[in-house]
Amino acid sequence: MVYTTTQSSFPDQVVPDAEKDSLDYGLQVGRAIEGEWWDGAGSNWGNTRYGFNYANFHRLRLYARGEQSIQKYKDELAINGDLSYLNIDWKPIPVIPKFVDIVVNGMSQRNHEIKAYSQDPGSIRAKTQFASNVMQDMQQQEENAILEQATGMNFAKSQLGKEKILPESKEELELYLQLNYKQQIEISQEELINNFLDKNKYQLIKRRLIEDLTIIGIAATKTSFNQAEGITVDYVDPANIVYSYTEDPNFEDLYYVGEVKNISLPELKKEFPYLTDEDLKEIQSYNSNNYNYTHNYDSNNDDNTVQVIYFEYKTFKNQVFKIKQTDFGLEKAIEKTDEFNPPESDNFKKAFRAIEVLYSGAKILGHNKMLKWELAENMTRPYADTTKVQMNYSICAPKMYKGRIESLVGRITSFADMIQLTHLKLQQVMSRMVPDGVYLDVDGLAEVDLGNGTNYNPAEALNMYFQTGSIVGRSLTQDGDLNRGKVPIQELQTSSGQAKIASLINTYQYYLQMIRDVTGLNEARDGSTPDKDALVGIQKLAAANSNTATRHILQAGLYLTLKTCENISLRVSDAIKFPLTYSSLIHSINPFNVEALEEIKDKNIFDFGIYLELEPDEEDQAKLEQNIQVALQSGSIDLEDAIDIRNIKNVDLANQAIKLKRRKKEERMQAAQQANIQAQAQANAQASEAAALAEVQKQQALNASKVELEKAKAGFELEKLRTEASLKQQLMQVEFDFNMQLTQTREGAKKTNEEYKEDRKDERTKIQATQQSELIEQRKGAGGPKNFESAGFDTMGGFGLEQFDPK
Repeated sequence: MVYTTTQSSFPDQVVPDAEKDSLDYGLQVGRAIEGEWWDGAGSNWGNTRYGFNYANFHRLRLYARGEQSIQKYKDELAINGDLSYLNIDWKPIPVIPKFVDIVVNGMSQRNHEIKAYSQDPGSIRAKTQFASNVMQDMQQQEENAILEQATGMNFAKSQLGKEKILPESKEELELYLQLNYKQQIEISQEELINNFLDKNKYQLIKRRLIEDLTIIGIAATKTSFNQAEGITVDYVDPANIVYSYTEDPNFEDLYYVGEVKNISLPELKKEFPYLTDEDLKEIQSYNSNNYNYTHNYDSNNDDNTVQVIYFEYKTFKNQVFKIKQTDFGLEKAIEKTDEFNPPESDNFKKAFRAIEVLYSGAKILGHNKMLKWELAENMTRPYADTTKVQMNYSICAPKMYKGRIESLVGRITSFADMIQLTHLKLQQVMSRMVPDGVYLDVDGLAEVDLGNGTNYNPAEALNMYFQTGSIVGRSLTQDGDLNRGKVPIQELQTSSGQAKIASLINTYQYYLQMIRDVTGLNEARDGSTPDKDALVGIQKLAAANSNTATRHILQAGLYLTLKTCENISLRVSDAIKFPLTYSSLIHSINPFNVEALEEIKDKNIFDFGIYLELEPDEEDQAKLEQNIQVALQSGSIDLEDAIDIRNIKNVDLANQAIKLKRRKKEERMQAAQQANIQAQAQANAQASEAAALAEVQKQQALNASKVELEKAKAGFELEKLRTEASLKQQLMQVEFDFNMQLTQTREGAKKTNEEYKEDRKDERTKIQATQQSELIEQRKGAGGPKNFESAGFDTMGGFGLEQFDPK
């Protein structure tokens, strides 16, 4: 017999485990769930908790599609239910779908990377040891270099030290551990999670989750495991889920959760093969008589399908152990049932603990037939606390208060209704508009004679007016009286309704702006009417503010993704246990990570922390790029550093990398500047020393030159003297020779002169003798007188001896 508590329809949880395992206990749980969600279903399905949620979510989804019911608009415009005078298009304006697409498409494009960090003691110890070895190599870098140079062996303890790429500071080491350090087991875990997400097409599921969060304010997924498919991730329609009351938007404190599925009878038989034909007939006959439990979109029944509620129920179970002491003083633990209660003994004692467990059940809605009730297999437990158990369902409703769920679409349905009514009113006003006409006075036409024997009839007058714009009239009648219809055609100015249309358009814009104000999706977000005078920075700021207004949807979607990844991580050990799924895992991951997978299989003690590294949005990227450009322009970082920083998805780590690389470059520049100063000082010292040495060498060279010059001068002077002496000697010899020759010449000339004188004397004597002889002869012969003067040939041509006088 299953008993319930006085304040709940659920069965008492403080009962033996055997009673919890019974099918009656599961039936009582199923009935209690039906009582909370379908109480009063026989009278009005829509007033039930399930029916209200289903109808509300269905209504919001229709609004999000622009397919909401038009009956309310007809009731608003009808007069006593009569619409016969209205000829308008009742199709709703798809205003809300535009805003839904802006949010969903914008968030679906935000990519993220899954990061797994091992948190078990062994992995933390390995990471700590790695950091310690790197720090030790950093401190002993110079000593290790000396030893390596002396012995040829590398004494570094870390891989970074062996590859000689050690960090230069503690901050750089911390940044390296966050960006680059990954244990093989972590890489394997990340690859496994991504593999299962891709296998289950999680990108499509994520888009549906964001749509649900935007439209109805709640989204859910289910992670399960079976030997045929391995780990599966399924989308769950929030309209079909049931759960215990909670005020937690992340639904962490649920003790039961489930979903309703429409299953055909063949599928039901396939899933539960123990059902007999009589059971199926009973279920089918009961199904056709229970309209309120098979309510669907069109409110039609389908006798070939049945609604089954699949649920999980969290309770506790006592683990009891008999601790027996052996003869060797050792203790042996033997598991017992929770009813084990032995008497006190010195040989053994009792040890126990309470752990959370999940029971999985399946029940036909509105029927006492339980299809399944059993202790759930492959329950997921965090390694940090194995007494806790996690639900297979991940649910999030970021704007839930006291169980009431609010959504983005739910905020704006009333404004969408007003926009639709305004649109219908516009159609109504436009349908009442008539063109401008003319007034034709028939009596005035009767008084006009065209002069051609015909009267001025209305058809002729209208033709003339429309073709020429002119008319013919008479101011007096044929009797001479004043003609009141002297202008037979007059233009009629009808009311065009422009004022009403302008007012309705302003109303339309008002409610459209109200939607933007309520949702935070401004014009900068959708780019519908960007201000041409607004600066780009202002528009980006407005778009960023719009993103802030819908950030809760993005965070809720990331939370569901994170919970799904955590459930996959906890179920990896289950997939490894079975040969079929294990073989599939080996063929789906990198061969280098298979060894780490074997390590998980053998030890099964690894605990991972799963994190999502979201790619920065445009605003964050712009700020980061601005910081990079400023650092590049100032020369604080190099182009290679900028490329590395852009590859960092985490903005905080990227900015930290900028600061670190900037500090390192400043240190390098300072070191280079110091080295330049030292080099310059050394060069100056060397230059001074070289200058002094050069000066000494110069002086030595000058002195040597002077000595050589003096030697040369002395030699030149001696050679000059020698040459002068030789020349003087030669000159004296020449002078002596000249003097001798002159003397000889003088002596010869003197001798010649004496001889000449003697010869002239002798010649004169001869001439005198001759003349005397001739005179004598003349006297004797009595001849004429003779001329004894010279004929001009007795001189020596002006040659004298005075030139031979000694000088």
